[in-house]
Amino acid sequence: MMATRAGRRTSRTWLALGFAFLYLPIVALVVFSFTDSPVPNVWAGFSLRWYHKLAADEEIRSGLFVSLRIAAATATGAIVLGTLAAFALERLPRFRGRTLFSGMVSAPLVMPEVIVGLSLLLMLVSVQRAFGFPERGLTTIWLGHLLVGIAYATVVIGARLRDLNPQYEEAAQDLGARPLQVFFLVTLPMIAESLVAAWLLTFTLSLDDVVISAFLSGPGSTTLPLVIFSRARLGLDPTVNALATVVIAVVAVFVVISSYLIAVRERRRFNESRGALQDMQRL
Repeated sequence: MMATRAGRRTSRTWLALGFAFLYLPIVALVVFSFTDSPVPNVWAGFSLRWYHKLAADEEIRSGLFVSLRIAAATATGAIVLGTLAAFALERLPRFRGRTLFSGMVSAPLVMPEVIVGLSLLLMLVSVQRAFGFPERGLTTIWLGHLLVGIAYATVVIGARLRDLNPQYEEAAQDLGARPLQVFFLVTLPMIAESLVAAWLLTFTLSLDDVVISAFLSGPGSTTLPLVIFSRARLGLDPTVNALATVVIAVVAVFVVISSYLIAVRERRRFNESRGALQDMQRL
């Protein structure tokens, strides 16, 4: 009994240390976003001056707008192409080149971003010299992020397709539904959650990327992570703390809302299942 209590105490201690290691830096960052000092880790009294400076910072606003545009385009393209790739790997029978195709789709997951960014830069420079397009900018960054995003989207959507019961699709075909009708009316609703998860994952990865963006960016296409990285080399001020606090607040709001919606949906599903069970018992 004493050994069990000691084990629980040790587990809770390690859990608390783990959470402290993960979240204390974030708490410190939020606290120091309200400092009056120009040094980002020195407290000199409460002030909102850095939030006012953030609102007037044109470079950060421009970088954020560029990052959001690229991230949204990357996530949308990734789930479209990732869905096609996942269907080819999970629904089609073995075809010639399947192993090579699967390896090419999965390669960006294990390839260092430096190698991906450098190889894409060399390829795009060669293409630009031959055809005059594309110039380094939003399009090239989007292509680089899309390459990585497809790999993640394929893994997420493919896992859902692998667990999907094929009898639903077969039943729809037996009832006369065409392949496109089966996909849009049966398969798509059942994999919708994985599509949302893949979209959010690839959106976050694109929004956070530094290495590939640094290789493929051009004039007028500086993303927000590149802006922050360039300022970090010259010396940061608490404006970056204020920006991070705003991002944390927005993410926290979305997490709370999504958790609430998931809980409501699970409760509704449980009530419907319990109601159906009670109806069966009455019969």
